[in-house]
Amino acid sequence: MADTLKDIPEFFETELGESIIARTDALGTFRELGPPDLCHIIKTNAKPGVREIGSYHYVSGVDASSSATLAAYLNSLTYSMDENQSWFTKSNAWRIRSGIYCCFNAFSRVDVRVEVKIPGGVESYYVDVRGERHEATSSIWQETYLSAVLRAILYSDDSYYRLAGYRKVDPITSLTAEQKFLEAVESLFFKGWQLGSKPEIQTATVVHNHLTSGVMKYFSDSFRYGPAIELFEKLQKKDPEIGALLAEAYIGQNEEIKAVQILYEDLKLVPMSYSLLHVQVDFLRSKGEYEMALKLAKFAVNTTPSEFMTWAKLTDVYIDLGDYQSALLTLNSCPMFTYSERDMHRMPAPAKTHLPIKTEIASSGVMEEDTVGRENEADPNLLRLPAPALHGTFAKAYALLTRLATRIGWDDLLKCRSHVFVMEEEYRMQKAKEEERKTSFSHSSIHQATTTTANDTSDETSATTAPQQNGEQQNDEKNEETTNSSEIKESTNDDELAEKLEDVNLDEEDNTPLKASDTTTSPPPAAADVPKMEDTSLERPRQAAEDPKSDDKEARVKEDVNFSFGNKRLCERWLDNLFMVLYEDLRIYTFWRTEAAHYRAQQMPYRKTGTEWELLGDLALRLWHEDEAKEAFEQCLDYKFSAKAWIKLLEIYAKGGNVERALLAAVKLTVYHERWYHEIVYPTEIACNLNKLIRTEGLSKMQNVLTSMNLPQAVQKLMRRYFDYGELFKVEGYEL
Repeated sequence: MADTLKDIPEFFETELGESIIARTDALGTFRELGPPDLCHIIKTNAKPGVREIGSYHYVSGVDASSSATLAAYLNSLTYSMDENQSWFTKSNAWRIRSGIYCCFNAFSRVDVRVEVKIPGGVESYYVDVRGERHEATSSIWQETYLSAVLRAILYSDDSYYRLAGYRKVDPITSLTAEQKFLEAVESLFFKGWQLGSKPEIQTATVVHNHLTSGVMKYFSDSFRYGPAIELFEKLQKKDPEIGALLAEAYIGQNEEIKAVQILYEDLKLVPMSYSLLHVQVDFLRSKGEYEMALKLAKFAVNTTPSEFMTWAKLTDVYIDLGDYQSALLTLNSCPMFTYSERDMHRMPAPAKTHLPIKTEIASSGVMEEDTVGRENEADPNLLRLPAPALHGTFAKAYALLTRLATRIGWDDLLKCRSHVFVMEEEYRMQKAKEEERKTSFSHSSIHQATTTTANDTSDETSATTAPQQNGEQQNDEKNEETTNSSEIKESTNDDELAEKLEDVNLDEEDNTPLKASDTTTSPPPAAADVPKMEDTSLERPRQAAEDPKSDDKEARVKEDVNFSFGNKRLCERWLDNLFMVLYEDLRIYTFWRTEAAHYRAQQMPYRKTGTEWELLGDLALRLWHEDEAKEAFEQCLDYKFSAKAWIKLLEIYAKGGNVERALLAAVKLTVYHERWYHEIVYPTEIACNLNKLIRTEGLSKMQNVLTSMNLPQAVQKLMRRYFDYGELFKVEGYEL
């Protein structure tokens, strides 16, 4: 007899109710939006002596505006009990006896719960961090509803929020539901800062927080800024800083004159707002007015020097202007923050897991399972690259550094680095000179003191004086050395990055080449013909506080060089580490391109495993080489299914206006997401990229191309949902 739900994931408990207890215990650990909703059900069997069982799944997008809507979701599960039961044993069938729906209220930091007994009544309450129950008020329900919608919007495609058995449904399915969302946003807007913000924002504000991020993502992914403009116009009257969001929405709607007027008026009222200044900076950059943008970006740094974003924006403008030394110095000044993981709670290990595949998806012939075996293997050189492990401010800073490297090249970047930062060799030279000078001064002082004392006192007294003074001098030198060491080691928040670099062997001898795939059918070239890693001529950067390793350095230390630190800065350790991360990326990338060119010249097939191609595509994107990334991702898909490769290619195809290829990518991703219970249509990356094409190509052309693909009926139906959304919400291009 089946005890599972049809088409819905389930984790079965070992002890009845253990998932609810685990969630209650974790309530105090949630810092921002909180975890997805938890739906827990208890099933019973009519047959005597059969033990009740508890199961649960995660879900987002369910309407959490009242106890009735959550109870409706729990009741809907009764129709999802697996029908594969013998017709003559109906009396012994499993049925759902009760259920609890848990939804975290991110404003008040409480867990709202609705308990349904079938048949029976509905009970609603909320649980605080101490585990105590309270009656849910109307204000609590409104906060809970908005928290649930924001999680559904912001977690819809979050690559850092991977969770098995996580069902996602559409949070907003009609214009009426959208209006309800806007009303809740307007009511709670000025509490938005309580929800936290993106990891690169240190202090959440009325403009920078998860609430505003959710609103902007929802409307910008469909390029429908009208409702957002109406909302922000009302709110701007209460706080002129909201003009930053209003101006951004006007620019998105191609009403730039109105945006400039808003910025002009609001900056007169709050001239110190970096949010308003940054919108103006981005607008000026889009028009090529970099000098004007520079003045505003500098002013934004002066007004808010504690925020990473102000320094990062100034770095971007310096790169635009070609002032690379200033860009590097500015990047070095960025305040870095430790990345916080998304809110999630640990559950006890389930007794069993049920992850069913919908029948129509399994029989469509379109679904591709993740490949197992050789195609999932990869060269260790690729697997251990540290850059993919960067998050938050470190990831943003690395993107700026790679942009800088793309503009001027690796060699010139290293020269630029040595011009603006104190390098280890220079520091040691200066340190040695200072010590030599102090030592000679110490010897002359001791000699004078000894001579003077000998004339006035006995030999015994003079014999004790010199060691005492010499000891004092040594203490002074030790103190100075400690001071200098602390200066050169000064850094901010680099422990996390250092840990991520632990597994990377950065020794100069580490020149192991990236191996060609063993699947090649042609004989390998002669050993002398295979390019070596060192053939790439990529200079390895020197890290700060690195010990000298050659006699040549020791000899140069003694040279009489007039050197001053006055015009140089100390490089922050985290930035020094990012140079090593970039070196590793460039080393592997350069070898890949060199090796590929060599195989082409030899007219030999160049092969990698599917996973290696996926990693190389990622690498090329990090280094701003889109064409090479596209090539690698397409090669990856020849060997295995990769959701990451498809989503990156969807972006590239949509950007290039390739309708057929973009729709193929959207089909593959939609079927894959449907298999893993991501039933959400909007907002998603798929919908956003299809909306870009609808704007440029028109909805009717998109529909015609989809029809011409002759997809199975079930898949056609899934794909039509994106176009139905475009028609219902009147996405730009829907009438074409």
